[in-house]
Amino acid sequence: MRNWSIPAGRILGVDLRIHFTFVGLLAFIWMTEASNHASISPARGIALTGIVLASVILHEVAHALAGLFAGSPPKSVILLPLGGISQFDENQQTTPAGAALWQREIRIAIAGPLINFLIAFVVGSILLAVAPEVQLWAKPYVISSNLPRSLVWVNIWLGLFNLLPAYPLDGGRVLRAIFSRKLDSIHATRRAVSIGQTIATLLMVLGMFVNVWLIMIGIFLFIAAQLEERTIVFQSVLDTVHLEDIMLTDFATLSPADTLEDALEKAVHSLQDDFPVIRGSDMVGVVSRQKILQALRAEGNGYVQAEMNRIVEVAQKSESLASVFRKLNARNLSIIPVVEEQRLVGIVTLQNLMHSMALLAESRKLRKAAALNS
Repeated sequence: MRNWSIPAGRILGVDLRIHFTFVGLLAFIWMTEASNHASISPARGIALTGIVLASVILHEVAHALAGLFAGSPPKSVILLPLGGISQFDENQQTTPAGAALWQREIRIAIAGPLINFLIAFVVGSILLAVAPEVQLWAKPYVISSNLPRSLVWVNIWLGLFNLLPAYPLDGGRVLRAIFSRKLDSIHATRRAVSIGQTIATLLMVLGMFVNVWLIMIGIFLFIAAQLEERTIVFQSVLDTVHLEDIMLTDFATLSPADTLEDALEKAVHSLQDDFPVIRGSDMVGVVSRQKILQALRAEGNGYVQAEMNRIVEVAQKSESLASVFRKLNARNLSIIPVVEEQRLVGIVTLQNLMHSMALLAESRKLRKAAALNS
């Protein structure tokens, strides 16, 4: 998801990223108005796209505020024309006393559409009172040549479509919350995603006969459902795969008494970026290839002991990948030593995690395809 989006700042501590589908929306606006023989103004097309983006941002700010009060603030949000895909930091999620998880999810979900309806009501009331020439009820409701009217109707449609029971729209999140009363999170999400993809397909088909905008909405919804499904598959791997399945057992180590030049020589012959530092049978720290190079450039040759990081987070080989990712993120680490009975038995690095995750995902796809063919 991050590869197909660009950073757009932070609001309430939440990282915002804009998905490439907004470029598709802008192109769609220009093509639609050209086909209707409307006067094409690139600047107004950009302004209309900006209205959609601003409405989506306010929609997601409402979710973030509701999540903040509920003890479940998102870590980042990827913005799409129909809403956002939230990513959470599990370390910061808390459930208020007496509040069921599914009830909390419903409250967070409905906050977005409510803010869009409020914006539409306030702006629409002002326009009716002071600018009747805007013709609020005239068609087409959304058009770049009438931006004030479009602002009202963009928020109305954004609120209404987000009430559809199609995950990851807010109505779909409510549906998932209801499913989660009897199913675990992964199966509840997969069922909601399946319903969302079905509704997206129906919207695209309906758009061929009713309104071309429904086709674009269906495409955006289908893309969003696909992104959420990939996130759930990734999370299921994190929860079910243990360190002993992917940890490196053949790795190089350093001694505190090694010189930095000796350490660099060993690093040259290793694919590792980070090295455990061992004294006897005890691990006393970690040092990175980059730290070794920086020290050599700045101060010349010295000893590993002076450059190693003594704050070491360790993990047990029975721990899940989800647990390791939390530890890596909590202290901004790039390596986790794996111990058993206080003995170093392996290491996990960000580099080998990424390689292992890709291989595990491909392995699961192959097994699933083999099962379907048998």
